[in-house]
Amino acid sequence: MLKLNRPIAFIDLETTGISLSNDRIVEIAIIKILPDGSRQVKRKLINPEMPIPKESSDIHGITDDMVKEAPTFKQAGNEIKMFIDNCDMGGYNSNRFDIPILMEEFLRADMDVDLSTRKMVDVQHIFYTMEPRTLTAAYKFFCQKEMVNAHSAEADVDATIDVFMAQLERYKNLGDSVESILLAIGEDKIVDYARRFSFNEKGLEVFNFGKHKGRPVIDVLKAEPQYYDWMMRGDFPLHTKQKLTEILNRTLLKR
Repeated sequence: MLKLNRPIAFIDLETTGISLSNDRIVEIAIIKILPDGSRQVKRKLINPEMPIPKESSDIHGITDDMVKEAPTFKQAGNEIKMFIDNCDMGGYNSNRFDIPILMEEFLRADMDVDLSTRKMVDVQHIFYTMEPRTLTAAYKFFCQKEMVNAHSAEADVDATIDVFMAQLERYKNLGDSVESILLAIGEDKIVDYARRFSFNEKGLEVFNFGKHKGRPVIDVLKAEPQYYDWMMRGDFPLHTKQKLTEILNRTLLKR
């Protein structure tokens, strides 16, 4: 059985698209596992305040008509924040998609949510480390079942937990705690959720894209102050801009 020091909240989002900075949540499902093994479930449709593209509706089945009376994220945000309070986070590809988009929504709603002290278990990372496959294949491989209702947020997150529990049974070297799992597969040390920045071997924030890839952010901001303005005007996620501003402010204080 999984040993938890605090609850872990597994999350799955359905969205208007895959852009971390431009797309919005249309459905959120969270299953919270408590240290005693019991579970709490929260699922909500969200009005994205923008049209849902047909190609997205074709995948998850959620249409504009289905969400027109649903709360906006700003209206539902506090309920979601309270539900995941003091929880570690889990999901499938959640570190690269669900959590970054969720944090963008919190920032757009002017809500102060800090996940920096939370442990983040990405079941896809475990799976890709051990057996590179998709969620549907993972479910079949680990659970010997065919997935039904794929791309329904609650069905997807439920299947993710089933795969996660089966992984713990199969790979004994993962241990039975969030800490032991992340020790076995490695824990990402990220600067911003969209991973436009990363840490180098000296622990400095460096660019992870473009012409300055690998260069310390501080060095670039000192040499090219206009690069900050370019990024702040550009199509970058709010959390990326927030972290860039924090680095800039820290740099100015050292002068």
